Amino acid sequence: MLVDIGVNLTSGRFKKDLDEVIRKAQDSGVIKMVVTGTNINESQLALDLTLNYDGVLYSTAGIHPHNAKEFDNDSFEQLSMLLDKKSVVAVGECGLDYNRNFSTPEAQRYCFEEQLKLAVEKQRPVFLHQRDAHEDFVSILAQYNEKIPAAVAHCFTGNKNELDSYLEMGLFIGITGWVCDERRGKELKSMLSDIPLERLMIETDAPYLMPRDIRPKPKSNRNEPVYLPHICQVVADSYNLSYEVIAENTYKNSLRFFSIND
Repeated sequence: MLVDIGVNLTSGRFKKDLDEVIRKAQDSGVIKMVVTGTNINESQLALDLTLNYDGVLYSTAGIHPHNAKEFDNDSFEQLSMLLDKKSVVAVGECGLDYNRNFSTPEAQRYCFEEQLKLAVEKQRPVFLHQRDAHEDFVSILAQYNEKIPAAVAHCFTGNKNELDSYLEMGLFIGITGWVCDERRGKELKSMLSDIPLERLMIETDAPYLMPRDIRPKPKSNRNEPVYLPHICQVVADSYNLSYEVIAENTYKNSLRFFSIND
């Protein structure tokens, strides 16, 4: 059994066949999925999905750094109310992204810190995003890290220095189909086994990051949670462990991290 800890099921790319997408995922062994919230509206939509798939879908509530400019006086209260819902299991996706700066770095830092404060208040784990902002990211997170229950570096694609610093801080590491990319994922694959099994989780980030090495190649480039078992196998091969060992560890880690019942 597997848990997909990060899937964007509110995407319009799933609008026509969401039931089928979820059914296929469950048939493949992906029995629970966490729907990512990226702004107030998407977090509400993610919550609404969980109500239709009780015990299968869970969600996060947060504001992605790209959307940090939307954070206003009401945002904290709106996120707070969402996090009071039973199926909303983490704060996020939140963090810093200086790669394209859709929101200014200043707005991103403020938005990130306010969400960390909320995680402390609600005692919820944090679903983190970081790109090209490692120093500021770690500096801000370090101020709250001891006060939050847990945090995961979602869709980790960083270097060895970043990995070591996250592990030192006690973070969990989320691995996506990036590790299946023979070009961009080569460095990540080489250091994968440095992640302790008790800190490892897996995710698709669907509909993004379709694993490039799936054969036969899917007709659509839309990633789906049904491909999580493929990612699990690639991770297992990198550890030189069986699929079953990686599946069991990531499943248990995910349930513990999000406080989800088996």
